[in-house]
Amino acid sequence: MQEKILILDFGSQYTQLIARRVRELNVYCEIVPFNKIPEIDKFTKGVILSGSPFSVRDVNAPYPDLSSIKGKLPLLGVCYGAQFLSHNFGGEVSPSNTREYGRANLHFVNSNNNLLKNISLSSQVWMSHGDTIAKIPNTYEVIASTADVKVAAFQISGEQTYGIQFHPEVYHSTEGTILLHNFVVNICGCKQNWTPESFVESTIQELKLKLGNDKVVLGLSGGVDSSVAGVLLHKAIGERLTCIFVDNGLLRKNEYQAVLDSYKNIGLNVIGVDAKDKFINALAGVSDPEGKRKIIGRVFIEVFDEEAHKIKDVKWLAQGTIYPDVIESLSVNGPSATIKSHHNVGGLPEKMNLKVVEPLNLLFKDEVRKVGKALDIEDVILKRHPFPGPGLAIRILGDITKEKVEILQEVDAVFINELKLSGLYDDVWQAGVILLPVQSVGVMGDERTYERVVALRAVQSTDGMTADWVHLPYEFLAKVSNKIINQVKGINRVVYDISSKPPATIEWE
Repeated sequence: MQEKILILDFGSQYTQLIARRVRELNVYCEIVPFNKIPEIDKFTKGVILSGSPFSVRDVNAPYPDLSSIKGKLPLLGVCYGAQFLSHNFGGEVSPSNTREYGRANLHFVNSNNNLLKNISLSSQVWMSHGDTIAKIPNTYEVIASTADVKVAAFQISGEQTYGIQFHPEVYHSTEGTILLHNFVVNICGCKQNWTPESFVESTIQELKLKLGNDKVVLGLSGGVDSSVAGVLLHKAIGERLTCIFVDNGLLRKNEYQAVLDSYKNIGLNVIGVDAKDKFINALAGVSDPEGKRKIIGRVFIEVFDEEAHKIKDVKWLAQGTIYPDVIESLSVNGPSATIKSHHNVGGLPEKMNLKVVEPLNLLFKDEVRKVGKALDIEDVILKRHPFPGPGLAIRILGDITKEKVEILQEVDAVFINELKLSGLYDDVWQAGVILLPVQSVGVMGDERTYERVVALRAVQSTDGMTADWVHLPYEFLAKVSNKIINQVKGINRVVYDISSKPPATIEWE
């Protein structure tokens, strides 16, 4: 078993970021809802309480049972977590009279305290709360303050229990990583031995024990997650793994063959299924985005199920589920109200009566890439941009036709190829083209045209939860626009989407 830090989630937008920062220290951690605390075992080295959109003074404020934790294990309360440790143990939390949101600087730091070792006086921190700790219990000691916030950090006497009213996990807290290192490594005593290489080694051993001599089937998409899952499984069970890659007719230009070729290079046993016509015919006349997703999901299940049944004695269905998917399904607000209906293998385990194995369900997206690197998977797979499950169907606004797919594939190929040729591809998290349901007037030679419009989209992100549009050079955009209009028949206008997420989404549908 791996030693770990437990993070109790109170619904903060920053909870996943705390986990990412802890893992960057090569320490494994898990996020659990505050009201579903697992049994504390010898591998749990410490606990962090997250922030929350609630006030501790609310009637329905989250209230965890810390009886198995507080005073027994190192405990760090962040923002709401700190206010909970004060308010519910004899202190007082009240609405703040001063602005406690944004950047602030520490003007008192007890640098002898283990939590604040090597934290500078005037260190910049990030505040984000409407309440403040007005009074702490007698057994609590203030260990840091800002000009406006007297109790910026505290420790309980005789306990390794700490509270901070700022967020060390955000990059605005310039020494936040030092503070988290102090807590996780120095106070909790974690060994910092959770690395991509150790994950690969332990996961392969676990898969061997779990799967034994059973056969496994995996749906490949060509993306990072399913590819890394496939290689891990292959190293564990070899030829007992069969991968199925379905061409739904909505992939990028020439992608089906290119992906099959790349999988051959890494030794996976892959069956390619050409189901283009089946998907395109099923989508005929459907314009509603959710309707398109449901059709693609249904047809995928039909095609995959038919192909998988050709393999005898399969016991397991492998999925490339990653940790953010798991967290969402276990959120403090209950399972996500709207499960993505285009999730490729949704409904398959029940239909096929298979057990499910998810070798990546402990990893964030960036960690999946690091594990892929440790497995020597080539960059052409690891550095691929994320691509939506429904493919180009949700980049064609309106109904789907074979002609529209072919036009979009050509335009997309120009855009992606130019990003690669210009050395910009790796600076972009995700790029694509949207075919708009409008036509515009243009002039080509001496003739007026009335043709289609496409929008280029390129964003920077870490995990897709938030994203900003990429400031691609004007010269590059001009070159791409010119190539598209000259080379792709039916397009006479190109626009660039400069919307961020939020409020917009990355995809248009």
